[in-house]
This record gives sequence, C-alpha cells and structure tokens, in this order.
Amino acid sequence: MTRRLVILSLAALSITGRAATIENIISPTSLVLTQAGARSVANFDGKPVFYCGLKAFESWAAPLVGQPVRSNPETGMTVSVDAREVPLERLLVQKGWLQPVVLDDDAQAAIAEGRGGWACAGATAPFELMHASVDPKVLAGIALNESGFNGRAWPWTLNVAGQGYFFRSREDAYRVIQSLIASGRCDFDVGLLQINWCWHARRFASPWDALAPATSIRVAEDILNENYSKTRSVAKAIAYYHSANPAPGQAYLARFARHLNQIQAGL
Repeated sequence: MTRRLVILSLAALSITGRAATIENIISPTSLVLTQAGARSVANFDGKPVFYCGLKAFESWAAPLVGQPVRSNPETGMTVSVDAREVPLERLLVQKGWLQPVVLDDDAQAAIAEGRGGWACAGATAPFELMHASVDPKVLAGIALNESGFNGRAWPWTLNVAGQGYFFRSREDAYRVIQSLIASGRCDFDVGLLQINWCWHARRFASPWDALAPATSIRVAEDILNENYSKTRSVAKAIAYYHSANPAPGQAYLARFARHLNQIQAGL
C-alpha cells in the first residue's frame, strides 16, 4: 500500500491525541513523520547550519529517528530528552543546527560558542550575523584581542582587575558579575567584546543583557563609531577601544593586526 505524503499541521497532531513518530530528518528545517499509517512533512522556519556538512548533522540527528513527537499550541512539536519534553525546534537552535529567523538568546549562544554546525564557521560568523555598522572582520579582530580562547572569541568572558576568566556558561559568568556588583565593584570587563562596567554600564539594560553577544557587538560598535567621530582615524578608533595612551594603544593595534591577518587567511 502506498502511503500519502502530506504537509503536517501542528493542529493535526493535537487533534488525534496520538503521538507521531520521526521517520526521517531531512534537514534542520524539514522532517518526515508517521502517524496512524500516514506520512507527513513538518517544516521549521529559518536556515540550516551546514558549515560542518550534512553528514555531521545526520550523525547528530540519528538518535532522534524513531522517537515519538507530540505537539501543543504553546510549545509546538516536542521530543523526549532525558525524560523531559523539549521543543524540537528549540533543540535544533540550541544545538547549533538551525539558524532561526530572529537571533534570540539561544541562537546567539550557539553561534558564539560554536555549537553544532557553527563549530566549522569562520571567526567572523557571529559578527556577520549580528553587526550593524562596523566591518565584521574588524569586530572579529577586536574580539579575538579581548576574549580570544582556543582561536575563538568566547562570549562568557570576564576580566576582573586585569585577570581574565573564561566561564562555561552565561549563567556562570552572570553569577560572578552579580557578586562583583553586590560588593561595590565595577573594575571588570564583560562579554564577547569586553565592555568595561565602570565606564559603560549605562549602555546595558542589565548585567545579564551585557553578556548577550548581540548586545556586546552593538555597544562595541557604538564605542568604535564614537572613537572614529573624535579621531577621524580607523586605526586610532581601534587603538582607543583599549586605551588612548599611545604605548598600550599601539601594542593593542599590533595584536589586532595579527588577528586580522589570521582572519583574512581563513581563520
């Protein structure tokens, strides 16, 4: 018997009361489900993240094949992960295989950390996606100066009184920021572009917001544009990002130039 292939609606899953099963995952935006003898195609908005190739995604997705899928209007399609129901679309974003239309916190974290398919993206990828007015290569070079860790600008980074700290998660970094602020300190730099809290806290909605990669990029762009307006020099705008004092500023600019050369060579 030939089974029909139809486009699945979330409502259809809910009405039957019976879970569908994942038969095949075509891509991060398309999967085939079976339910009550019929095959259906479900689609997600956004773009597949295939920097590491289709096979890498298929290897990650293989354990999901055969898993039951449920749906409700609030969460959309869900699968069971570690004995709890997880929205499937959100899982794909968090694990770095789906670029959603809006780069929310989960997407920003996946991109900046290099999860899933983002692991094989170039150093400029977060900046190409989240910049507004400054060349992504310039932002990437500065970020490598500021929060470089194993060849990647790491978003959950703090520098406290000159000592750098790299944290596993945004939550871990946030707890330290809260502790520093509670003790009356502001002598620390925050996030992907290492924005100084004493000088620039007013630019953020909150300490949590300061850690968001897109927010860090936006504030860094504002500072660089302000520096350029004052100096009319791209080199000085970059050097002043670190210090208007000539000696440390020039040393900073030299490190930036090395990182820019690496980026242009394909980092």
